[in-house]
Amino acid sequence: MALLALLTVLLLAHAAAYLAWRAASRRRRARCYLLDYACHKPSDDRKVTTEMAGAVIERNKRLGLSEYRFLLKVIVNSGIGEHTYCPRNVLDCREECPTHDDALEEMDDFFDDAVAAVLAKTGVKPRDVDLVVLNVGSFSPEPSLVSRIVRRFGMREDVMAYNLSGMGCSAGLIAVDLARNVMLTRPRTMALVVTSESCAPNWYTGTDKSMMLGNCLFRCGGAAALLTNDPAFCGRAKMELRCLVRANIGAHDDAHAAAVHREDADGRLGVSLSKALPKAAVRAFTKNLQRLAPRILPVRELARFAARRLLRNLLRRKVKVEGPKINFKTGVDHFCLHPGGTAVIEAVRKSLGLSIHDVEPARMTLHRWGNTSASSLWYVLSYMEAKRRLKRGDRVLMVTFGSGFKCNSCYWEVSRDLADAGAWEDCIDEYPPETLVNPYMDMFGWVNDVQGQGGGFVF
Repeated sequence: MALLALLTVLLLAHAAAYLAWRAASRRRRARCYLLDYACHKPSDDRKVTTEMAGAVIERNKRLGLSEYRFLLKVIVNSGIGEHTYCPRNVLDCREECPTHDDALEEMDDFFDDAVAAVLAKTGVKPRDVDLVVLNVGSFSPEPSLVSRIVRRFGMREDVMAYNLSGMGCSAGLIAVDLARNVMLTRPRTMALVVTSESCAPNWYTGTDKSMMLGNCLFRCGGAAALLTNDPAFCGRAKMELRCLVRANIGAHDDAHAAAVHREDADGRLGVSLSKALPKAAVRAFTKNLQRLAPRILPVRELARFAARRLLRNLLRRKVKVEGPKINFKTGVDHFCLHPGGTAVIEAVRKSLGLSIHDVEPARMTLHRWGNTSASSLWYVLSYMEAKRRLKRGDRVLMVTFGSGFKCNSCYWEVSRDLADAGAWEDCIDEYPPETLVNPYMDMFGWVNDVQGQGGGFVF
């Protein structure tokens, strides 16, 4: 017992020292405010239903019965609804032969909607923007897409412009991190962060099952956000960034190869998702949480966890003590999770001990918009705002995963009560629906009786 008492005293002393360090860190931290953001809503003529997706599958004459069943099973069980969006070349039956202009048109539609919207909402003029960070993972033309934005909106000649590519679904927070780091050295900076993915040239038309999942879950979308460290905008900001943590386990071969943009055996390009992907995601998630928890959770929760872990180690041979688990709800009010797929959402929910209510925004985003890659988090945040969940002082945790393999997270504090419905305005009252069962289950439900893969762990 004396040993236990000594360890408890040491633990409390360590906790007190950590609390003092964190208070000092907050005083030194440079401010980063989220002024506002806008999510892209493509035109209604680009909507793709399950019936339409089935027709696209039928057009691929290379597919045999096994591949056909596999794709239908994934679509029917994907958690995606009937109002997601796909590129025009797919609607025009040209998924086999996309052009460079198809990809540029997709990006221009996004820029003209989301970028213009966030500038209009905030009253920020294009020439007032000091920094632009754009990320689009799998389309990198020359001139760059960020240069296209600078030209399209007539920005200043000295604007700092960065174009990120190949970063996967976690790139949105990487772009935020880059903007924040620039702000550390430049006071009163207005930063435009633009996040999307190009679906037009990346529709897979082969027969490799590891590369087919993307067609079933990835959909068109994008978001633009304005960040600033100018204290003059503090009163108008929606949220303030408290911390951002990145974990990259790409040094491990299996993690690096978990999600790869490559050609199949027949030379057709697509994204391959390996069976090692779930394991890589768990490893990256664990590494991220190990660094994140001490920065966002109250000392009492960290002390409780440490004490319980110590007790378990001391008594493991005498008494069966359940393994310790950190309660992230002690430091987080809202969980903004990447809607990579139903399996992704459920895995994170169980790992963090969350309720169905906690993951509702991610599940509804997947249903309404599909997986829009790195921009998905902003649709999830917009759902929370549209449902008027975000109140002044609330703490929001964003978590996302991406190829490499990476897990990134950031922690925001809400500055005022938020109620902007944004891209959800015309449908928020319909969510959550009474059921998420695909309406075409009666037509295609027979595929669930077939042995094989399904569901998908997609990022």
